[in-house]
Amino acid sequence: MINADDWRQEQERLDLVTEELQAAVAGLEPEVAGLHEQVTEIRKRFWEEVTVNTSTDEDFEETFYSIKQQEALLSERERSHRVRMQRYKSMKRLLPSPYFGRIDFQEEGQGHGEQIYIGVASFATEDGLDFLVYDWRTPVASMYYDHSPGAAAYETPGGEIAGMMTLKRQYQIRSGELQNVFDTSLTIGDELLQQVLGKGADSQMRSIVATIQKEQNTIIRDDKSRMLIVQGAAGSGKTSAALQRVAYLLYKHRGRISADQIVLFSPNPMFNSYVATVLPELGEENMQQTTFQEYLEYWLGAEFRLEDSFGQIEYAMSPETESGFEARMSGMKYKASGDFLQALRNYALWLGTEGMLFRSIRFRDRELITAARIKSQFYSYAPSIRLANRIVLLRDWLLRELAALEVKELEADWARDELDYLDTEQYAEAYSTLLKKVQRQSAVFDFAEQYEEIYGELRGKEQGEENVFDYAEQEEGLLLRLIVKESFKPLRREVRRLKFIDVTGLYGQLFTDNADSYRQMTDAAAVPELWPEICGQTKEKLDRSELFYEDATPYLYLKELIEGTRTNTIVRHLFIDEGQDYSPFQYAFLKQLFPRARMTVLGDFGQAVFPQATNLAANDSSLTGLYGEEETSLITLVRSYRSTRQIVEFTKSLLPEQEIVPFERNGAEPCLTKLGSAGERAVRIKADIAALRAEGLDSIAVITKTAAESREAYNALSSEGCEELRLVTKETLTFEKGILVLPVYLAKGVEFDAVLIYDASAQVYHRESERKLFYTACTRAMHQLMLYTAGDWTPYILGIDETLYNAKS
Repeated sequence: MINADDWRQEQERLDLVTEELQAAVAGLEPEVAGLHEQVTEIRKRFWEEVTVNTSTDEDFEETFYSIKQQEALLSERERSHRVRMQRYKSMKRLLPSPYFGRIDFQEEGQGHGEQIYIGVASFATEDGLDFLVYDWRTPVASMYYDHSPGAAAYETPGGEIAGMMTLKRQYQIRSGELQNVFDTSLTIGDELLQQVLGKGADSQMRSIVATIQKEQNTIIRDDKSRMLIVQGAAGSGKTSAALQRVAYLLYKHRGRISADQIVLFSPNPMFNSYVATVLPELGEENMQQTTFQEYLEYWLGAEFRLEDSFGQIEYAMSPETESGFEARMSGMKYKASGDFLQALRNYALWLGTEGMLFRSIRFRDRELITAARIKSQFYSYAPSIRLANRIVLLRDWLLRELAALEVKELEADWARDELDYLDTEQYAEAYSTLLKKVQRQSAVFDFAEQYEEIYGELRGKEQGEENVFDYAEQEEGLLLRLIVKESFKPLRREVRRLKFIDVTGLYGQLFTDNADSYRQMTDAAAVPELWPEICGQTKEKLDRSELFYEDATPYLYLKELIEGTRTNTIVRHLFIDEGQDYSPFQYAFLKQLFPRARMTVLGDFGQAVFPQATNLAANDSSLTGLYGEEETSLITLVRSYRSTRQIVEFTKSLLPEQEIVPFERNGAEPCLTKLGSAGERAVRIKADIAALRAEGLDSIAVITKTAAESREAYNALSSEGCEELRLVTKETLTFEKGILVLPVYLAKGVEFDAVLIYDASAQVYHRESERKLFYTACTRAMHQLMLYTAGDWTPYILGIDETLYNAKS
């Protein structure tokens, strides 16, 4: 703590800044309101101020410039309102706590130092000559996170600025009043961290700008790496640092990068709501948030019923004795690998010479163009032309063939029959409707060009040869042609969408029982074990228009190798949370999908619970190979801040090979309770929840292994009268405080005041492959961790030092 004189000076300085802020806010309020009214009024009167006259070219030009003038005025007012509103909001955000840190810095060669106060936004005096608060993202503020008093430096666009830091101080301010002031050294002081971390879990993640650690600041300000990999222990602040990184990028590259050019791939939809407030809290718009499953559903959901990653992990946790289990697990591993990725690339090359499969073009139960003819046309193109380019040539050829076939169909009986069914009133109505649609250039019937061509021809003939042509006959011919065109419209649409390619058949063709055939098509060096059974499982799903989760990305990748790659060149930064749960195949696919984006991958291989996991800690070549080692950075975070030291010491014993350093925050030892029956367990859990609530812990999770076990726990606790329970499923979209019952894979990335492991028995957790699942469940706890069993304890606990937990019965 500081002495009384320093405290008084700090409070006086805080009062001064608060007064300046209040005055600035008061001064901006009428401006913001006035500009808003102006914008609203201009929008309302936009067309009143524009004289629309298109009688002559001069009138048209005058109307055009009148519209442009009003548009420019509106744009200028909206821009002014937006700038002032942003400044107004940032100052309102500063008012309760204008700053959280201070450094005193004297630049080399300067005769005096400067006091630099740091907050969530910048604030200067009205004349702009004196900065009262510096935004935490400014270059000079980086010294607060990276240096202790002594020699210090920071990077600017013009080069490095070096000097001496003579003071580093941090504050806790509430409602304009000093609560605490600490002078600190190398890292952000333990006192502040202790207080922040000692608080209860919230329903949404909060900004950590006041407590960013040096290693987290490195993540936030990395602006060079194409691929930034963050391997961090549970509770090390990976996700928090990543969100501050987004805010930093938006600040540094304002005007060049916007929030909608940044995409976060979340582990589940509920996680999106959990992190949704961090950027708005810092005055930035939220980036785009999605899940990988949502992307797959968008492109494949109309054609297939897709298994999601949660369905896959539920299967992986099913009994090993289940029929086909070993083959499915072998298939999961292979289809997620770089070997299968290369096999698909080789398969596409093989398809360039043979093996393509097409669907015939059918119309009214007839084959207009057979699959064999389409295939023959495809292989008539030069082999040197890329596969996707040949598909484009084939598509154009099919459209020309359909145009020729339309003409032949004019003589078909079905067309005449449809025409004959029109009575006089329908005839007139159809003609009138067509005319109106042409005038509107409707996109619904796609007849505009055809009608203009036909009707213009008829009109010319009427004008010059009225006695020769019978208009009624021409009208009938017009309608006949339009009837045929309307009937062919779905065929043209399907051809443009490349539906004539049998992608399902092509993917299924890979999974022939004959391993030699597979090697021939893909030039694969080897096939996984139980290949015939893997093939049978895959084709069975395809026949039912379903896809395993491990097949969805490879299927989409093959589809794009054949049809042409879809790319998004707008997105500039891609963030992948829980990155250890993505496969090498998926990473390669994402790089292809977002070719201009830099990638930030956050994960913990200790929490790799999905079968297709990628080892981030080992700097896996499947990741470094994406952009090359020179453009790839790996940052490892080993200090855990989420849990108390007692919980960290217990959980790291579950994964002894992983380096984890606990933050010195004390609490109760994990409690292991052994009971005689499942009924007794439910009664004890209910009592423990009541006790935890009485202690003021508001965020409590009862974590289970599977979704089925979650329903079982929910029903058991509800029957015991446990109130306020909420069952979380993969369909749950929002994260809320309270007493939640959920499977461990839905708890990833989230923290709770207390975690209760519903069943930690050997019956539930016995496979070595599920050790990380159990570890992940335990590491969700901030303050209290409780485990229960009505049988023998899981083998993961056996051998752990008994002084690390409190055993009860």
